[in-house]
Amino acid sequence: MELQLKELKQDELIDFWNLAFSNPNAEWTKWNGPYFHDKLPEKQAFINLNQDNKYLQNPLRKIIWVDNQMIGMVSAYYEDEPLNQWLDVGIVVYKQDKWHRGIGKLALKQWIDELFENTSLPHIGLTTWSGNYRMIGLAEILELKKEAEIRQVRFWKNQYWDSVKYGVLRSEWIK
Repeated sequence: MELQLKELKQDELIDFWNLAFSNPNAEWTKWNGPYFHDKLPEKQAFINLNQDNKYLQNPLRKIIWVDNQMIGMVSAYYEDEPLNQWLDVGIVVYKQDKWHRGIGKLALKQWIDELFENTSLPHIGLTTWSGNYRMIGLAEILELKKEAEIRQVRFWKNQYWDSVKYGVLRSEWIK
């Protein structure tokens, strides 16, 4: 399996929208912070954003390609803008038939490698919720440390869930 992380190009916008946002009930939407109730972008609006599109040629959002097929996205965002010293990462594999194949592990490992390589930051974090057992498992497989659990702050499906924070120091990762 050949896995690559690449910035989204203009001529890939429609394919990416079809992959990520064409189905508002896609399984991934039930796991990726569903308590935020984010609305998926409309196709025409997404395509027409051009330079204002936060997905397009953004070094903090890269598309996961497996064997030349677009399947997901890794991302990073600063918790402390404009200081930009506290970076958190995320990952979404949009294609459900690609789940449970080790792709998330390979992609997130490669992404964290790249972020440490291209920054001088001592720490990279990952935040999820206690109902997302796949993301928790991925963080633990990659040996990120559980750094915080903020109890019962995420409300979803008439239930409170914990916000769970993982992280890794540069010195731990390069070992």
